[in-house]
Amino acid sequence: MKRRHFIQLLAALPLVPRIAGAADADTALLGTLRKPAGFWKTLVSPAAYGVLFHEDTEAPNSSPLNNEHREGTFTCAACYNPLFKSAMKFDSGTGWPSFFTVLPDAVATRVDHRLIFETRTEYHCARCGGHQGHRFDDGPQPTGLRYCNNGLALHFVPATETLPAPRG
Repeated sequence: MKRRHFIQLLAALPLVPRIAGAADADTALLGTLRKPAGFWKTLVSPAAYGVLFHEDTEAPNSSPLNNEHREGTFTCAACYNPLFKSAMKFDSGTGWPSFFTVLPDAVATRVDHRLIFETRTEYHCARCGGHQGHRFDDGPQPTGLRYCNNGLALHFVPATETLPAPRG
């Protein structure tokens, strides 16, 4: 590869996520609950909104949910759709809450091409379309899967409490 072409390629790299993620504002349309993404802005923190509806990623080891070991249910932070039971959680060592499976019909997946050299499977709340994280094939048995979730995209409800009514 000529030096000039290599420099042009490097110069274009910052544009790739923006081009590939151009439809981020419509992320909420992935779910069955049809709301404009801005609707959720009033219900979640700005950081959670960025993760859920602009597919941001929180810093590793920043979520208090990494250390959540009580029995309960992890719901979508935006619409409170139940996604995981605490028995599905495991310590993956990645710095994000991780689960080896999801509740039935809780998430929808799609292929993520934003990384140049890697294709990943991202998953979203099946109800509101909020981005949760990425699914990998390096988890524990019995599934061999790892649902690597942003803590900001989750709301934990202890088993001693009643699940909140769905929002939206």
